[in-house]
Amino acid sequence: MLDVAIVGGGPVGLCLASLLAAHGITVAVFEQRPSNGTHTRAIGIHPPGLAVLDTIGAAEPLLARGIRIQHGRAIAQGRTVAGIDFALADPTRPYVLAVPQPVTQSVLEERLEQLAPGALHRGSRITAAHSYADEARLTGTVGGKTLAVRSRFLVGADGARSTVRRQLGIPTRAFSYPDHYLMGDFPADGLGEDTALLYLSSDGIVESFPLPHGIRRWVARMPGPVAQPSADHLAGIIEARTGVVVSAGEHSMLSSFGVRAQLAGSMVQGRAALIGDAAHEISPIGGLGMNLGWLDAAALAPIIATALAGGTVGAQLDVFERSRMAAARRAMGHSALNMTLGRPAPETVLRARNSLIGAVLRHPAAQTAVAKRFTMTQH
Repeated sequence: MLDVAIVGGGPVGLCLASLLAAHGITVAVFEQRPSNGTHTRAIGIHPPGLAVLDTIGAAEPLLARGIRIQHGRAIAQGRTVAGIDFALADPTRPYVLAVPQPVTQSVLEERLEQLAPGALHRGSRITAAHSYADEARLTGTVGGKTLAVRSRFLVGADGARSTVRRQLGIPTRAFSYPDHYLMGDFPADGLGEDTALLYLSSDGIVESFPLPHGIRRWVARMPGPVAQPSADHLAGIIEARTGVVVSAGEHSMLSSFGVRAQLAGSMVQGRAALIGDAAHEISPIGGLGMNLGWLDAAALAPIIATALAGGTVGAQLDVFERSRMAAARRAMGHSALNMTLGRPAPETVLRARNSLIGAVLRHPAAQTAVAKRFTMTQH
């Protein structure tokens, strides 16, 4: 009988496991993938997320291996429309930390191994999950052998296609968007190591974020789905819309993606809970999803600890669900606004919109509000 079983060994599941293990709670994490991938997806660690990671001793290793993005600039036709200083949002952590996701994953795995040796079980395929009045149960396979787990609590941190959510019969509400993007990492030449760049073009936005080792992540809004991503294609779009020349032959990552979002009908069912993308999948534009999951974990961990100590937590779980779903809906709204501002527009509309953005952001209060929105310090 475990205290807590967590399905999903990504950054969110590992974070929750470490939060619980740090308080002496017996925890096991069941992850389907046999090994870590090398694809760099989520890269932005926002100040609130970093504060959570600091409580489990994972912040310092990540700070040592990441790039601190301290400023943002919106550029149109070679001219800066507006600039943001992230220190306005959180003077104690005046940046968004950019770290490749495999590095974040590795640091969190190492920290969990230190806190709870052997807690991560890779190659675990969960086929059934049940929540009863006094326990939760998982069944499946690991390494070709039958897996049967009983725990006092069960947490699904297994992503947007969550097996736990499906097995518990929790419905979802889906949202569709017309947006598609082509993304790649290229060597950076003279664009600065502390500034995120947003190029506002009539053909659609191009975003550029610094990464460690002299690399920049480029994300271009596309007119439709991209079946076969091409580095040459992306390099051509970057040059046409921004004037920046990147070397297509030196790309280190390339992918395309569409945007979807969904909200679970509930984050709590009996002795089971959902966190991260299992509970609320949002657009990756804005980089909020992983951080949102860490904040879920930080809110849930003390409730589980109280329950394991014999406390009554029904009211706390109600507040957890309401507050975290409200935060998810705010994040979805922010991401939707980001996507709207990045869509193609006629030059006349774009010029008028850019002038308005520039005028608004000349006011200190507006600068602070936008800095907080981009760094999640309003959550």
